[in-house]
Amino acid sequence: MESYKTVQGQAQATLIEKKSEFIGHISFADTEEKALEFLNDIRARHRTANHNVYAYLLREEGRTRYSDDGEPAKTAGLPVLEVLRHAHVSNAVIVVTRYFGGTLLGTGGLVRAYTQSAQAALEAAKIVTISVCVRIQLTIDYALHDSALKFVEEAGGRLQPVEYGSAVTLKFDMLEGTQTELLTKLTELTRGSAKIEVSDPYHTAF
Repeated sequence: MESYKTVQGQAQATLIEKKSEFIGHISFADTEEKALEFLNDIRARHRTANHNVYAYLLREEGRTRYSDDGEPAKTAGLPVLEVLRHAHVSNAVIVVTRYFGGTLLGTGGLVRAYTQSAQAALEAAKIVTISVCVRIQLTIDYALHDSALKFVEEAGGRLQPVEYGSAVTLKFDMLEGTQTELLTKLTELTRGSAKIEVSDPYHTAF
């Protein structure tokens, strides 16, 4: 597993080119089903549009797919896909809706318009890095709380809400491979008495 960039949630942006309206929509999608669900939602919302061009790029097996949706071949879907590739963004889908304004744009004009619309949607979205992390759960005595918390913060751990009961339970995320030194410090701090659990590696925004 390795880190990658994707978008968080959904976003959109609008471009007007020679009276044609291009609306770029972007969404996170880590499966083909989610990408197609987003596409169908956009199509339903823009039933009267002339074109709903799309492209998606999934990490699973490097899967990609695009459609010109009636525009001349390689003037729409492929340029949209190239926006994702150039930005190194994956697990994402972009749909560009076009309402024709009456003026033909030509091959070069279409490529530029779809590229710029996809770029605008990407710029409107929040880009996040999904990293390989582990979640660590530490249960300690109250007397060691402050020292343990300081160690976690110094090591770059991202703390989750603290649970207070008969003892203190700290939960925090760390980048996989960076936790060894911290675990050693915590073990020494508690003289081996702390209950420490480390999850299997998983992907999350970090």
